[in-house]
Amino acid sequence: MKNLFLVLTFSLCGIGTLAQAPSDSLKSDSIQRKLNSLSQQLDTYERILLQTKQKRKQDSLARVDLMKRIQLLQESGQVNQATLREQIREIEQRDSARNAEQKNRILRLKENNKGYAVAPIGDSLYTIYTKLGPVMPEDRAANVAEKIELLVRDDYFFPDSLNVVAHEGTVDLMYQNLIVTSISDWDALWIEGETKESLARIYKASISEFVVAERNRSTVKNIAARIGLVFLIIGVAILIIYFLNRFFTGVQGWMVINKKKYFAGITVGNYEFLPPERQLDVTVKIVGVLKWAFFALVLYFSLPIIFGLFPFTKNWAETLIGWILSPAQSIFLSFWNYLPNAFTIGVIYVITKYLIRFLKFISHEIETSRLKITGFHEDWAMPTYNIVKFLVYAFMFVVIFPYLPGSDSDIFKGVSVFLGILFSLGSSSAIANAVAGLVITYMRPFRLGDRVKIGEVTGQVIEKTLLVTRVRTTKNEDITVPNAAILNGHTVNYTSSSKELGLVLHTSVTIGYDVPWRQVHELLIEAAVATNGVNISKEPFVLQTSLDDWYVAYQLNAYTDLPEQMPKIYSELHANIQDKFNAAGVEIMSPHYRAVRDGNAITIPKDQDGKN
Repeated sequence: MKNLFLVLTFSLCGIGTLAQAPSDSLKSDSIQRKLNSLSQQLDTYERILLQTKQKRKQDSLARVDLMKRIQLLQESGQVNQATLREQIREIEQRDSARNAEQKNRILRLKENNKGYAVAPIGDSLYTIYTKLGPVMPEDRAANVAEKIELLVRDDYFFPDSLNVVAHEGTVDLMYQNLIVTSISDWDALWIEGETKESLARIYKASISEFVVAERNRSTVKNIAARIGLVFLIIGVAILIIYFLNRFFTGVQGWMVINKKKYFAGITVGNYEFLPPERQLDVTVKIVGVLKWAFFALVLYFSLPIIFGLFPFTKNWAETLIGWILSPAQSIFLSFWNYLPNAFTIGVIYVITKYLIRFLKFISHEIETSRLKITGFHEDWAMPTYNIVKFLVYAFMFVVIFPYLPGSDSDIFKGVSVFLGILFSLGSSSAIANAVAGLVITYMRPFRLGDRVKIGEVTGQVIEKTLLVTRVRTTKNEDITVPNAAILNGHTVNYTSSSKELGLVLHTSVTIGYDVPWRQVHELLIEAAVATNGVNISKEPFVLQTSLDDWYVAYQLNAYTDLPEQMPKIYSELHANIQDKFNAAGVEIMSPHYRAVRDGNAITIPKDQDGKN
């Protein structure tokens, strides 16, 4: 258990440090901009304050002069005192208006400037709103907090040793030769109804009370009590971890005992996503992870409580709590601020979804010939739908891209450019095949199920995709042909005209000149008619393709509407040709075949010889 605490402590501290670093770097620019804006506002108001002081000084001198003149008039008995008193009232009214204007300006500044708390050891004493010379309010607050912490650690400090000393332009709180804080007229203006002298006395009382209280907390008795609380907290944490461990271990044991009842596996359609044993194993591991997560939380929340008991470690406690609260608050605020963009993305997606459904409906109507568009073939419907769907989704992504979180960041843009370059360099052949696939779709050189010859490959088209076409041969060999190769080569389609015109099957034989050509024609036509798969409604015909030195070349042509059975029909046709010629006693002479008739046996098989 001791090792467990050590591992969790160092892991959490390391994770918190890593999590804080990128957050600080991301916020630094925003904080710097806010500080610059605040500094400009404070500088502007400081100039206005100096001008107001000068005007107030001038009015004060004029008022003194008028009062002297009134006194002289009273002594001389002259009667024009009313005019002078009216001038005094005007000066007082201007001074009152300036005070009201100053108050309104301070109220406006307070709306944007919440001030910086003087918080030694984490306890906020008072707030500083203004600059003092070139020192910003934030730096002033931090410096005063550090000096107050020095007073806490000074064993010789007494409240009476903290003095209020007036200097030119400021009132200082001094401890021996140390200026703890300085209060200017501008500081007093931010606190309604206070002067810098009264504000200095208030700050003195607050600082003295805090230092005395902190020193009392650091006595031996209090330290001993806090150490006792530390052991109590550790004991409670160990007890909680013990019961959590027993609880989760019991849950895991219960799962194993009741696995047949509650773990039947997870099936999606016909696919068994998780078999029962694997489902049980995954669930047990999840429970184990939750157990360790609860251990870590107990330890993590115990440490801030322990650190908060001692003044010198109180900042550690706030830091640990901040590592959780700050990211959680940031995540919640980011999510809340992102809700309008998320709603916009949702609306765009819903509109796109129903537009795609409408396009799919129209494509289905065209594909089933319910809707006919002149010049638009039915087999174009689904490919066109897929192309339009891709373009619609691409347009949707372009529209919602500005609403995505982080879309305007340099990292996001850099990754997008990198992926674009990577796709461009690595997909040239794929793009060529895709473009060829689109061209082939609208050229319509073949359909699914057609028997074709692409280059040296002959077979039935079983699949058409944007990149490749798959052909199955008569040997059940599935051959993948890139669409770019199809577009660059030639394609023979045996099916496209077979139903209307009929596919002409042709084969050639060579017969010697000693056999009458009319007899050869009759035998070839009889062989074609006797062949299954030959369309006898269209009469076969014979062409004499050449008259060579030793023989005549005859070409038999027969019609069929079953191109998918071409190999079988050809095989049966060749067999019938041999049977018919052998039965008629006609030899089928191969090229350059010579026979010397000296009484040797003829080439006709004996069982087919008409004389036997």
